[in-house]
Amino acid sequence: MTDAPTGTPGTGPTQAAAQGAATPPYGTPETPRVAVRGEARIEVDPEIARIVVTIGARGTDRRTALEDLTRRNNEALALIKSYGPAVEKLETGTFSISPELTRRGRGERVRAYHGRVHLTAELTDFTALGELTTRLADLDLSQVNGPWWALRPNSPAHGDARRKAVHEAVQRAREYADALGARLSALVELADEGAETPAAYGMPLGAGALRSRSFGSAESADTAPALDLEPQRQTVYAQVNARFTMTPPDLTG
Repeated sequence: MTDAPTGTPGTGPTQAAAQGAATPPYGTPETPRVAVRGEARIEVDPEIARIVVTIGARGTDRRTALEDLTRRNNEALALIKSYGPAVEKLETGTFSISPELTRRGRGERVRAYHGRVHLTAELTDFTALGELTTRLADLDLSQVNGPWWALRPNSPAHGDARRKAVHEAVQRAREYADALGARLSALVELADEGAETPAAYGMPLGAGALRSRSFGSAESADTAPALDLEPQRQTVYAQVNARFTMTPPDLTG
C-alpha cells in the first residue's frame, strides 16, 4: 500500500503562484509604483585633524639606539600631552629597531642600529594644531605627516545629508506623480544605495596633507613659529533609493 502524500491543503504550485500574483513587485494599473533616487551633497567644516609623528634614533649599538629612542619618544609624548583637551586621542603605533649592515671583505658587519616609533594624535583645536605640528617637527630626528581633516563617525552632518536625500527622493517622486495627474499614496521601500553590499567604514583622509621633517636640534622648539593651517572643508554625501505607490494616473489629457 502506498502512503498518501502529506501537506497543507491548498498550498500547491498553482496556489503559491496565485498568492505571488496578488502582490506584483511592479505595481498594478490601479496602484502604480514609482521608483526614484534621492541624493544630497553638503560641505561642512572638519571636526578633527590627525597627524602621524615618526620618532627616530640611531646608535652604533642596539642599547644606545633603544635608549635614545625611548628618550625621544617620551619627549614627544610629553609635548603632545601638554596640550590637554585639545588632543582628543593619542596612540602609539608600530615600533621597529633594525641593524644597518655594511659589507667588508667576506662577511657582513653591523654598522649602526636604527629605531623608529610611530605616534598618532587627533586634535580638535586647530589653533593648537599649527603650533604643535611645528614643535614636533622641530624635535631631533622627527618626521610629521598630516594633517588629515575629517568628521567624527557620529557627526550630525551625516544625518543632515541623509535627511536631505530623503526629502529629495520624496520631492522627485511627487513631481513624477504630479506630471501624471496623480498623487503619492504610500511609501513601499526606502534603502541606502548599496545597502545589500555595504562598504567598509573608515575615516576619510583629506587631500593636501602636510609633511615636514627635521633632523636638527630641539633647542629652539619653544620659539619655532606656528604653522598657519587652513582646515579643509569636508564633503558629506548621501544617496537613497525609494519606491512609492500612487493613485491611478490621469492619462486622458
